[in-house]
Amino acid sequence: MLAAFVGAEVIGKVPQTLHTPLMSGSNAISGITVVGALVLAGMAPGPLARWLGFAALVLAMVNVVGGFLVTDRMLRMFRKKDGP
Repeated sequence: MLAAFVGAEVIGKVPQTLHTPLMSGSNAISGITVVGALVLAGMAPGPLARWLGFAALVLAMVNVVGGFLVTDRMLRMFRKKDGP
């Protein structure tokens, strides 16, 4: 609970121009989570642990893909619009 409050306070104070690099850095860290989930799913001794590893892998991939989609959308806002 404390981590969620501190995280919200820290992120809330980041200027808008730094949100895109911050999101890209978060995606890189989430990539490490994907590797950990792959290791867990591959080395699990029982079927329950394999399913938990697979669930962790799916959730980590949703986080990474969603983060990259948000980053791409934010970067498109800074592109010049073609005029007539």
